[in-house]
Amino acid sequence: MGLTYKQVFENNRRWVAEKSVSDSDFLAKLSGEQQPDYLYIGCSDSRVPAEIFMGAQPGEVFVHRNVANQVDPSDRNVMSVIQFAVTQLQVEHIVVCGHYLCGGIKAAMEKGIDGPLDSWFQQIRGIAGKHRDELEGIDDLDGRYRRLVELNVEVQCTNVLGLQVVQEAIGKNGSPTIHGWVYEMHTGRLIDLDFQY
Repeated sequence: MGLTYKQVFENNRRWVAEKSVSDSDFLAKLSGEQQPDYLYIGCSDSRVPAEIFMGAQPGEVFVHRNVANQVDPSDRNVMSVIQFAVTQLQVEHIVVCGHYLCGGIKAAMEKGIDGPLDSWFQQIRGIAGKHRDELEGIDDLDGRYRRLVELNVEVQCTNVLGLQVVQEAIGKNGSPTIHGWVYEMHTGRLIDLDFQY
C-alpha cells in the first residue's frame, strides 16, 4: 500500500518537528527570499526527485518538471519558469535532466496516443526521426530508448540556450551555464552528458 492522504500530513508534522530540533532557525531562513543557484528542468516521473539525488536543501534549486523534460517555446509554463529563474533569481546554472526508463520517451514512440499527449510528444518524435539511422543502428530496444533520452536532453538544452532571455543574461552576466544530465534510476547516479553551453 502506498502513501495515504492522512500520512502526508502526519509526515509533514514530523518533518517540521525534526527540522525545528535540528535547526531552530530553519523555517525562518526558509521563509526569507530564495536565492537558488540552479534551475532544474526535469521529468515529472515520481521516481526522479531532483532535490534528493542532488543532495540539495530547500531553497537551493528552483524546479520545473513536465513529462519527458521538454523545453518547448510554445509552452508558456516552462517559458515563464525560465524567465523568472534568469531575470528575477539570476540563477548561475540551468540543468535539463532526463532519466533512463522514461515512460514519456517510450510513450512518444508508441502509436495511438490521443489528446494533449499527442502534440506534447511531437518534439520527441521529431528528434527520433532526425536521428533515425543512429537509433535503428542500436539493436537493443532499451539501448535505443536510452540514446533517445540523451538526444532529447541535448535538444532541450539547445532550446534553452536559444531563448532570448537566456542569451541576454549570458551577454550581460556571463551566466547561466546550461548543462545536460541523465539520472540512472537503477544506480541512483547522475550522469553529466559533458556538454555545456
